[in-house]
Amino acid sequence: NKSGGDGCCCSLDYMPTLADLGYDNQDIESITSPPVIDPRCALPEGYRGGETFALSRVQEYIWDLDLLRTYFDTRNGMIGSNYSTKFAPWLACGCMSPRYIARECSRYEEMRAKNKSTYWVVFELLVRDYFKLFAKKHGDAIFYPSGTTGTVRKWDIKPIRLHAWKNGMTGFPLVDANMRELNATGFMSNRGRQNVCSLLAIDLNIDWRLGAEYFEETLLDYDVASNWLNWANGAGVTGGRLNRFNIVKQSKTYDKRGEYVRLWCPELRDVPDEFLHEPWTMSDTQMNECGVTLGRDYPFPIVDPTVTPEIMSNGKGVDGSGRGRRREQGKGRGSTSKITSKGKEHAHVMKSLPTGSWQFDKTTVDS
Repeated sequence: NKSGGDGCCCSLDYMPTLADLGYDNQDIESITSPPVIDPRCALPEGYRGGETFALSRVQEYIWDLDLLRTYFDTRNGMIGSNYSTKFAPWLACGCMSPRYIARECSRYEEMRAKNKSTYWVVFELLVRDYFKLFAKKHGDAIFYPSGTTGTVRKWDIKPIRLHAWKNGMTGFPLVDANMRELNATGFMSNRGRQNVCSLLAIDLNIDWRLGAEYFEETLLDYDVASNWLNWANGAGVTGGRLNRFNIVKQSKTYDKRGEYVRLWCPELRDVPDEFLHEPWTMSDTQMNECGVTLGRDYPFPIVDPTVTPEIMSNGKGVDGSGRGRRREQGKGRGSTSKITSKGKEHAHVMKSLPTGSWQFDKTTVDS
């Protein structure tokens, strides 16, 4: 059949070209030219969409580089492509199945090693499935300002503060570095996501849905259930305890030498390590010595770091370094204090999962 007027043929045997659809040469070139990838990007080198690359990444990470063996110990990194699996973008786009990854982990355990790292990768796949089940159960309530709890909380909508958060100009170096990475590459580490969420939803008390919406716009690994429920959890609207992350402590713990902050906030590269994670503690003399003046070269903190948010004073929140510190001290749910380096006591990681409870039928056809 011919469409009216422009002479473009459309049929079951012919796929219209971009030119047929009215795009000029400049538009076509901008779409078809290889993307310019920021050299600081944490995704695998030369990454692209599709199943072929997805499967090659699984082969590389699990088998060629043997990185599955140490995943648990490296997963909180923030620089480079190999501190975590980086499977998420391809999972989110349906380029590979979580069952395939789980079966490869099972095969790895049989052929090489079984430890808490192999367990943890599969556990995180189960969490991903749990979020989908949770979303199915609660429906569009996961998009409500009160989440699934129905608890009314007065959220702020402050465009200037939201803009500063989006653009990595909050005055909190760890948050700013992560937001700049997101904007430049479409990716952010799990550690970073928890911290930027905590600042927006708890310290700034800005409607958490605005953060979730921004992640939806920018993340290459955006997944509806995982994104919105992680944000809802971070905002404390799914019924669990509210965890406020101590961003300065998190920064000092997970970026001890300041390599990540300096990578994404180059204006702070000459700030001494002792002040890098909280530059507002420098005196005027110290600022002059390192060539950074707050309010001119780098912003003052968007909110007073010494003030505890009002929401934390109602007795329902945990103020500190977040869930990570509680687990390291062997307190609270999911304590890992009794886990050996060989991962023999999986039950202490998540009490609801019996040790070695996950098994896969190798005769099942993957879907």
